[in-house]
Amino acid sequence: METEVIVVGGGPTGLMLAAELGLAGVRTVVVEKLVERSGQSKAGGLQPRTAEVLDQRGLLDNVLDRATARRGSGGHFAALPVPLDCRPWRTRHPWGVPIPQARVEEVLEKRVVEYGIPVLRGHELVTLDQDTEGVTGTVTGPDGEAVRLRGQYLVACDGAHSRVRKLVGVGFPGTAGTISAVVSDVVLTSRSDAVPTTVEHFSRHVRGKDGHWTALSPLDNGCYRLMFGSPTQVPRDTPVTLAEARTALQAVYGEETDLQEIRWASRFSNASRQVDRYRVDRVFFAGDAAHIHLPVGGQGINLGIQDAVNLGWKLAARLRDRAGDALLDGYHVERHPVAARVLNNTKAQGVLMNVIEDENVAALRDIVLDLARTPDGNRYLAGMISGLDVRYGDSEHPLVGSRMPDLGLTTAVGPTRICDLLRGGRGLLLELDGEATLAGHARGRVDHVSATVTEDWRDAVDARAVLVRPDGHVCWAAGAESPEAALLQWFGR
Repeated sequence: METEVIVVGGGPTGLMLAAELGLAGVRTVVVEKLVERSGQSKAGGLQPRTAEVLDQRGLLDNVLDRATARRGSGGHFAALPVPLDCRPWRTRHPWGVPIPQARVEEVLEKRVVEYGIPVLRGHELVTLDQDTEGVTGTVTGPDGEAVRLRGQYLVACDGAHSRVRKLVGVGFPGTAGTISAVVSDVVLTSRSDAVPTTVEHFSRHVRGKDGHWTALSPLDNGCYRLMFGSPTQVPRDTPVTLAEARTALQAVYGEETDLQEIRWASRFSNASRQVDRYRVDRVFFAGDAAHIHLPVGGQGINLGIQDAVNLGWKLAARLRDRAGDALLDGYHVERHPVAARVLNNTKAQGVLMNVIEDENVAALRDIVLDLARTPDGNRYLAGMISGLDVRYGDSEHPLVGSRMPDLGLTTAVGPTRICDLLRGGRGLLLELDGEATLAGHARGRVDHVSATVTEDWRDAVDARAVLVRPDGHVCWAAGAESPEAALLQWFGR
């Protein structure tokens, strides 16, 4: 099978990448070893920046249709009882989206199929070779038959235990796990009054007692999402038993709370690792194949989806000869530091979330809690956890490298928003004073729009004109210089 890009892994990262490539008309194939999608909730929600990214591609409404109801609002840092308020970051989605991972995958796979991209389920990559022109892989199907795939590039989105990572031999340095825990979807036969019946702020769902801790919250299909752990170390491949889950649950919620069944369950740890190179010649790494960390704050799925959106348009530009190879090197330059920061904050949260009584940890929690209650402290934590504060590069202009706020605009053809203008996955040269003096610079490389701002976020964009990348980040803002150098750097001649 000849294609342009081989995506290994059909989870949220791989499917989002395939959708981005399909939008750009890049021939792509997705290889996924699971015969059918797991129904396990896994990640429990999308952060505000990911909601913005999905809005930019017209996917958010379908995600919201499948979201779960939630009372209360705001993200959390280390389960502290202070909601993180993202409204100061000028976003239309300050509270994120509570939704099980499987439903996100459903939305993304539907879009991928609409683009005619094959998703080879039940197929597993077994060999991989690179040369100067491309990548050749062998995959085996459900019947054991070998299929040869040939593409110009391959992207590993195949999870924490990535086969591609092993085949390429890329380094995965970091720290091994020191705790073992379980995430599961369960059905209860009975429950005490302490068991929550609605989804509220995460801090209301985390409890600890007698060396056990749990995070229990209802799903809308009659199940509960149960995370639990204890000081006992359990090997990762050990099956999760009903007795094990019952012991943890009853230690925290009492014997009147009992389990009927475990529908899905998997083990995780606080291992923290990151590949040292996101690109090895024609192979790239994204999502959990590139970085693993303690799953706290829903940052894993969000980090992976944003990896995909950063890489997708760059691969498309390179494949269509609109950009040089340096653009692909920029994927590592931009995304490696973002993930490294997530690894750092999850390590800190792991310390603070130690619900086993520890006077030193309790003292530290009190101080961080006080900081989180201040406007500046809350804004800092909210921006970090949500991804809204991600900025690429070190431009002197405060807007360059940052995400472009979703301004309401008036154009010659009517009202619109920044998100609407990015639906096609192209760059955007936007003049915000109603003039069209820069139209000649676009030259088919990017879309050109002249508009005026219709709402009070105008002060968030201190520029007369901006150049916005397909991933929603600003790469030029009007000053004395022409946009030509930025257009050449990001979008070619």
